[in-house]
Amino acid sequence: MEALAARLSQLDSHAEGAIRVVMFYDTLMRRRVDLPALARASAGLAECVAGIRLHGTGRAIRAAPDGGETSVPLPPASLTMPITLDEEEIGTVWLERPGTSATTPGPLDQLLLDRLAIAAAAVVERYGPARTTMADPALVELAISSDSDEAARARALRLLGFAADLPIRVVAVRSQLPLDQVGGLICPARLVKAAPIAGAGVILATAVDLSRFPAGVRAGIGAADSPDRSWQEARTALRFTTSREPVVRYDDLGALALLAQVPQETARDNADVAAIARTAGRDPEVLETLDAYCATGSLRRAADLLHLHHSSVARRLEQTGKALGIDLTAPTGLMRARLALTAWRLLGE
Repeated sequence: MEALAARLSQLDSHAEGAIRVVMFYDTLMRRRVDLPALARASAGLAECVAGIRLHGTGRAIRAAPDGGETSVPLPPASLTMPITLDEEEIGTVWLERPGTSATTPGPLDQLLLDRLAIAAAAVVERYGPARTTMADPALVELAISSDSDEAARARALRLLGFAADLPIRVVAVRSQLPLDQVGGLICPARLVKAAPIAGAGVILATAVDLSRFPAGVRAGIGAADSPDRSWQEARTALRFTTSREPVVRYDDLGALALLAQVPQETARDNADVAAIARTAGRDPEVLETLDAYCATGSLRRAADLLHLHHSSVARRLEQTGKALGIDLTAPTGLMRARLALTAWRLLGE
């Protein structure tokens, strides 16, 4: 390369400059620099502010010629160029050369940005984007959508920072807390990404600690290895959450998950579900007692859960059984009540 550079330098100064730019970025890529270092080096070479922005993070890295980051307001770029990876635009690089318009860039600016864009794509492919929890919703949706082909899904996951051999758990969340805060709590030491999609929060994580979900958060956790199937399972599990059981793993639902596939009109027309709906309208406290009894299968344990005397719970259950037309003391009656209560909750009414 040096011999070729020496020969070309004899032709004219522009050719010499072009070869030096190419060699400059070849050296940076061999040294495996990160994006901030790449921006700093480019700003020094161009003798003006250089910038890099990835669509997946939205954060702009702007470096001044002296090597420091600049925080002055972002002026119009004198020249921009897209960063592409696997034929997909993942970001932008630019120069901020004062007094230069996009139509009249410096003599080597086009080449410099072309090499900067190539180097930035190589850095993203090697290291992934910055470890920020919040992610581009479009990328997350591409990763979990059943309409995505496997190549597009793999690209999206890679751009989000997930290695191809890492298992990924998908969590569907309803929370008043910021998604990035929830994601950081349940997966504190590993890669985690979050974005709001389809009326719920989506968290992609390599591991999920069930004990670390904060109070007030409802969450369903998918079980499948494929992110699209895991997202479907996570949404199903989220529908089964209650104030008593705010976090539900799809694996733990077993055959109960089949209830989520029952058409809503069919569920409403069922006599047991209709009876639960009528009871809920009259006395919500009765359903709380029934829920505790279904969850424990014992009067005394239900009484402990409700902080009531067991005789009070027995009296409530007797009244509830009569209202529902179900013998709650019989195993089949208890099963009917639990199924009806769950089906009614799935209606969301």
